[in-house]
Amino acid sequence: MKPLKIVHLYAQEMNIYGDNGNVLVLKKRLQWRGIDVKIEQVGVGDKIPTDTAIILGGGGQDAGQSIIASDLQQKKQTLLQMHKDGVVMLMICGMYQLFGQYFKTQKDQKIGGIGVLDAYTEAGPKRIIGNLTVSSKWGDLIGYENHSGQTFLNNDSALGTTKHGYGNNTQDGTEGANSINVFGSYLHGPLLAKSPIFADELLNRALVLNGVTNKLIDINDVIAEQARTVAKKRPR
Repeated sequence: MKPLKIVHLYAQEMNIYGDNGNVLVLKKRLQWRGIDVKIEQVGVGDKIPTDTAIILGGGGQDAGQSIIASDLQQKKQTLLQMHKDGVVMLMICGMYQLFGQYFKTQKDQKIGGIGVLDAYTEAGPKRIIGNLTVSSKWGDLIGYENHSGQTFLNNDSALGTTKHGYGNNTQDGTEGANSINVFGSYLHGPLLAKSPIFADELLNRALVLNGVTNKLIDINDVIAEQARTVAKKRPR
């Protein structure tokens, strides 16, 4: 079997909340099972390899988003086609917002997204900060949120519903978005370190693209489960 290729999108520009840890988590979970993996960083001006199975993107400051916004538009058609083809993607916070339809700033400026996700974001009156627990099909997803934008879904499904914290916005109790194999979320942490079931869901979907239909073998997640237990007890 050829190595499973994971692309880390804008690793240099969008990396301030430790979301690069999601790349490391997926890499190790593959290696522990004896599955070859190749990590490739794709930045401004780079092309996304056609044999990519997973694309990961993280959160960043507003300056980082401004730097990548125009370059992301250049990658728009490629990413839209990959979305249709079932490539697995996980976009966190700032990248989640840019994968939607648009972001409207406090000054009413509309920054266009690429529309992979059918969602839009508008700047809220205050910053939303705190620990976050989300109920999902893959169990509780745990992390923390730090964002001023409030995201609203149109036709896409939510990743989950909030049990502790706000998630997408302060109004409807949803967190994140899902369309085919693309997921967006405000969960930092990194998300996948304390969500092994969801991490393996992403890997299983990606392996199907590589022609593998067998489910991943189980591994010992006792440390991840201990981390989940501690994190869920943290105050908001």
